[in-house]
Amino acid sequence: MEKAEGRNQTPVTEFILLGFGNQPGLQILLFLLFLVIYVMTMAGNLLIVVLVVTDQHLHTPMYFFLGNLSCLETCYTSTILPRLLASLLSGDRTISVEGCITQLSVFVFLVTTECYLLAVMSYDRYLAICKPLHYGAFMNGRLCFQLAAGSWINGFLACTILVCLMSELIFCGPNEMDHFCDLTPMLKLSCSDTSQITPVSYTFSFLNLVLPFLSTLTSYVCVISTIPRIPSTSGRQKAFSTCSSHLIVVTIFYGTIMIVYMLLKSSTLRALNKVFSVCYTVLTPLANPLIYSLRNRG
Repeated sequence: MEKAEGRNQTPVTEFILLGFGNQPGLQILLFLLFLVIYVMTMAGNLLIVVLVVTDQHLHTPMYFFLGNLSCLETCYTSTILPRLLASLLSGDRTISVEGCITQLSVFVFLVTTECYLLAVMSYDRYLAICKPLHYGAFMNGRLCFQLAAGSWINGFLACTILVCLMSELIFCGPNEMDHFCDLTPMLKLSCSDTSQITPVSYTFSFLNLVLPFLSTLTSYVCVISTIPRIPSTSGRQKAFSTCSSHLIVVTIFYGTIMIVYMLLKSSTLRALNKVFSVCYTVLTPLANPLIYSLRNRG
């Protein structure tokens, strides 16, 4: 309890999410903007899920994983946006400690699952382009199910362990955070000893974020080096078409996360940090169906 020294020892029961200012006109404008984004995100991703399930031509590994990703994105955006919309509409920026831990846990579950799904999708493209003769044998229905299920299970395990660790923390100091509950701000606000949870969080970040990213990067290094060696122009164009949309999604997702958690640590860049946080929590789920809808069928 060393962190508690010099702080008010009265336990905090709720946090205040600062959001994007308190001007009434701005709040209404932001509410309408985020409402449109939420509706479009849900409609786009649910449409992809319905098409993948109902269209027999889309019963392929690539679209199976895309359906999983779109299903995840509907849950992902519903973890952040409804609470943000309610706050903008009512002006109530408070959230209970239990509610904040729940939001964080679901968020970690979905982000971890997405990292693994993106890695799985890149591996699928690697096999399709670099090992085309063996693709049908390797990427069968059983393996597709196992890879997708493994992604969701890894996310659930990360969520479960995080809930167990966070439920032991006590909060008794400042209780203000930005627009959603995140791990690092919550650890800073805790007056408990976080010496055990901090190394665990770094380990989990490496296992569930860095390793899937490196796997994704390796797959695309192989893909990009293979495409120029494809003899026909049409073959090169088709190969590029089947992986370009996924590569754009990966770039947006990991790019914004790296900017938020690695580059924008200075308090002077706090406003810019919020902007990029919105990009990967709100705009990425919206961009995914738009990006995939513009690609040619692979």
